[in-house]
Amino acid sequence: MKILIATTNNNKVKELQAILPPSIKGEKVEYLTLKDFPDFKAPEETGRTLKENAVLKALAAARFADIPALADDTGLEVDALRGAPGVKSARYAGPDNDADENNRKLLAALDGLFLGQRTAKFKTVACYAAPSGETVTTEGEVDGFIGFGYRGENGFGYDPLFIVKGTGKTLAEMTEKEKNGISHRKLAFEKILTAALG
Repeated sequence: MKILIATTNNNKVKELQAILPPSIKGEKVEYLTLKDFPDFKAPEETGRTLKENAVLKALAAARFADIPALADDTGLEVDALRGAPGVKSARYAGPDNDADENNRKLLAALDGLFLGQRTAKFKTVACYAAPSGETVTTEGEVDGFIGFGYRGENGFGYDPLFIVKGTGKTLAEMTEKEKNGISHRKLAFEKILTAALG
């Protein structure tokens, strides 16, 4: 069985390869990535919600490759910012900016707030799409706080700022094993193939 992981983000691919099962219902799964389909052009993420974007990306990839595809959209929702950056998390500081600029903008937006006022959650919506157009989605969330600066060398995106509730550690301070044990992406993806394929 072949399944396409529909992302060009190498960090995300590595994370998902550690989370997804090597087989489903006794059948070995071969996970391909978009590197195996260099002609694929990812659709513009025009969805108003994480779910809409996840479905958009998974369907486009499944139809192009003619095999089932997995995609997700992940957002950081900060309570003091009324849920922002949310669906715009990857483009928070603008479409041409990087993770560092997103993090700096977030820290500036929360300047002056105590830790207890910096509650947030990471949310992932995962989507399995078949080439025929059928889709299944699952969700995962992890609660925490936005810290006051960068902590940790692991992870990517907002991981150095996000302190996981009850641990005192940012996602970037956790080992890969620790993060994959509790992360929003893990919670969404660990059940996606079972939900889609039984």
